[in-house]
Amino acid sequence: MGLDIRWPIGLMFTLVGLVMTVFGFITRSDAAMYSRSLGININLIWGVVLLIFGALMLFLASRKNGAGGPPQK
Repeated sequence: MGLDIRWPIGLMFTLVGLVMTVFGFITRSDAAMYSRSLGININLIWGVVLLIFGALMLFLASRKNGAGGPPQK
């Protein structure tokens, strides 16, 4: 039985999302940085999106009865 691909995907997206969220939260008051994006804090928004996606992948990987397992009798 091999490694479920959702584990490394979930870990990668969760870590990148965490870094982007923290960076966006720290730099939220820097208006000059976000002037090119019309004042929208892209790092914070996409950091949260990636964090949610990574957490979803980790949740799906941690479920015990996956669809790829042998049938239960």
